[in-house]
Amino acid sequence: MPRGARTDDLRDLLEPVVAGSGLDLEELAVTPAGKRRVVRVVVDQDGGVSLDTVAEVSQRLSAALDAPEADRALGGAPYVLEVTSPGVDRPLTEARHWRRARTRLVVADLVEGGEVTGRVLAADDEGVDLEVDGEPRRYALADLRRGRVQVEFSRPGAGDEDEVDGLDGLGGALDGAAQDGTEG
Repeated sequence: MPRGARTDDLRDLLEPVVAGSGLDLEELAVTPAGKRRVVRVVVDQDGGVSLDTVAEVSQRLSAALDAPEADRALGGAPYVLEVTSPGVDRPLTEARHWRRARTRLVVADLVEGGEVTGRVLAADDEGVDLEVDGEPRRYALADLRRGRVQVEFSRPGAGDEDEVDGLDGLGGALDGAAQDGTEG
């Protein structure tokens, strides 16, 4: 069975588990590691993902991966499950990514060429409001290729109740801490 088909089968199996936990499945990758497979699942939600939430969804995903349906998708190979949240380097490509980047400084590639740098004020299914050079500007999602959050060590408004948003960028750095550690 082609590798893509296995990942699609696995996505069909795992996506409802992730959604049932109130999360979005952002990425799923299966890579060989000797005789095993590493199943890497990236999850997110508005407001960020806590380590407790990662642990809970890891247990549910592990149970789903131990089911007979997963054997077909994994080729019967043992697996190591890694569950994490996206890091600051995740490209902003979906409306929910832009919404979750509210208050963050971003650089966005424009479809017509060039780029724009601004702070995300708001986002919805149609577009993104950025503060560019002190002025609010509206960009349709169709006019943006992708955005990238800029790392700020002294971000304006840090310490507000929205500071949980600042933890989003730690997701990639916490890969090791957020691993389920379960082998199938």
